[in-house]
Amino acid sequence: MTILPDGMLIIDGKIRAAEGGKTYDNIGPWTGEVVGKAADASAADVEEAIASARRAFDTTDWSTNHEKRFTLVKKLHELFLANMDRLVAIARHEVGAPMGAVHGAQVSQCIGAWEDLMSVYPNLEWEKDGGAKDTYGFITKRIVAQEAIGVVGAITPWNFPLFVNAEKVVSALLAGCTVILKPAPDTPLAGTIFGELALEAGIPAGVLNVITGADPAMAGEMLVTDPRVDLITFTGSTVIGRHIMKQGAETLTRVFLELGGKSVNIVLEDAPNFAEVVARTMLVFHAGQGCAVQSRLLVPKSREEEAKAILKAAYDAYSTQWGDFDAPACMMGPVVSKKQLERVKAYVDIGVAEGATLLAGGNLRPDMGSGWFIEPTCFVDVTNDMRIAQEEIFGPVLVVIPFEDEEDAIRIANDSIYGLSGGVWSGSLERSMKVARRIRTGTIGVNGGAPISGDLPFGGYKHSGIGRAWGVPGIEEYLETKVIGYRD
Repeated sequence: MTILPDGMLIIDGKIRAAEGGKTYDNIGPWTGEVVGKAADASAADVEEAIASARRAFDTTDWSTNHEKRFTLVKKLHELFLANMDRLVAIARHEVGAPMGAVHGAQVSQCIGAWEDLMSVYPNLEWEKDGGAKDTYGFITKRIVAQEAIGVVGAITPWNFPLFVNAEKVVSALLAGCTVILKPAPDTPLAGTIFGELALEAGIPAGVLNVITGADPAMAGEMLVTDPRVDLITFTGSTVIGRHIMKQGAETLTRVFLELGGKSVNIVLEDAPNFAEVVARTMLVFHAGQGCAVQSRLLVPKSREEEAKAILKAAYDAYSTQWGDFDAPACMMGPVVSKKQLERVKAYVDIGVAEGATLLAGGNLRPDMGSGWFIEPTCFVDVTNDMRIAQEEIFGPVLVVIPFEDEEDAIRIANDSIYGLSGGVWSGSLERSMKVARRIRTGTIGVNGGAPISGDLPFGGYKHSGIGRAWGVPGIEEYLETKVIGYRD
C-alpha cells in the first residue's frame, strides 16, 4: 500500500525523475510491503550531480558568503519545523521507528541538534592573526585562514537517517561546501526531503544534490573515486569504511568516517539503585539499531546472579510493551529490512552455539505482523572473546559479561576494536570518573550523564571512525587551513 510520496532526485536545482524514469520499491519495515517508490539513479545521474556540485562551488559565492549561508540554513531549519508531519511519516513508515523513537533521536532530537549546531556556528574562527616573525632577515606578518574544502560526497545510513543527514548536510553547508547526498537505499525519502526543502529555502542550484538508488554501492563508489569530489563523509559499518579508505587513496580524497561500535555499560558494585540501573540496560531503543548503543553490559561477578534475576524480570515485563505502531511511548519496533532481520537472527544462533545462555528473547515474531520483528534479546554467561561480544550486531541483543574488579572491567571494556560510546555507574563520582577516563572511547556517560549533543563533537577511537561530527569540530571537518604570509 502506497503511503509515502514518490522520492525524486534533486540535481542542479531541479526535482526530477531518474534517467528513463526508473524507480524502485520503498519497503516499510512494519509491514514488509511497498510504502512508496523512489528514483533509481543511473551512473549518468550521479555524474550530473557531481558536475553540478563542482560548478556551484567553483562559480558562485557560496563558499565565501558566510552570512548568506547561515541565513539560508536557518530558513531550511524553519521549513523542517513546518514539515514535522512529513518527517514523522518518513521516520515511521520508511525507517520503521516507533513513536517513542520518533520523539527522540529520529525526529525531535534531529531538529534540536541542528539548532545546537547553528548556535555554535558564530564560534568558528574563519581568520586569525598568526603574529609577526623575523624570518630571513625581514618581518613577515601571518594570517591563518579557514575555508571550505570543496565538494562533499555524503553517504548516509538507514538507522537514524534524518539525524545523520542533518549532521552532514548542515555542517557541510555551514562550512561553505557543496554537497551530493547519497542516502541508504532503504531510506530514500529521508534524503530527498533535504533537497526539496533546500530549494524551497532558496539554497542555490547545485549546492545540495540528492541521489537515491537501489544499488547500495554504485553511486557511492562513483563519489569516492571521482577527483572532483574533495571529501567523503560516511556513516555506516567499519567494513565499508575500510573499503572507502582504500578507494579514496587513489585520489587522496579526504575521508571522514563515523563507523561501528560495541560499547560497554559498566555497573560497579557500589552503584546506587543497582536494580534500576541494570534493568534500564535492556537494549530495545529502535531495536538496538544504533552505532552508539551500549550493547555490552559489564556487571561485578559478586552481583552477577542478582543482575541476571533483575534482567529476567525486566525482559519478561517488557515482552508485551514493544512492537506497537501507534503507542506513544513505544521504543522498539521492527528492524529495518529482511536482510537485517536475518543478520540479527544469525548472531543469536552464533551466541547459542558459542555457549552463551539465552536469558530472554531470541525468536523471530511473525505473529506481530508481516514486517521484520525479532524479540528483545539478552545473553548471559558471556565471555568477551565470543563473537557476540566482539562484533557489532546492530539489533536488540544485549550481552552480559561479569568482571572481577575495577581493573578487570577496564580491561574488558578496552578489549575491542571499537571505541565509540559507553557508560559507567558508581556511588562515587570520583571513582566513576576515574574509570571513564581510562576507557578508550569517544563519548562516555557517567552515572547517567548524556555526552552526545549537537553542540559537542561526536566520534570514536580505533575502528569506530576518523574525525568528529557535530559542534565546531564537526563543521571544521569540512574546512581547509591556509596560512598567508605578507609584508607591508
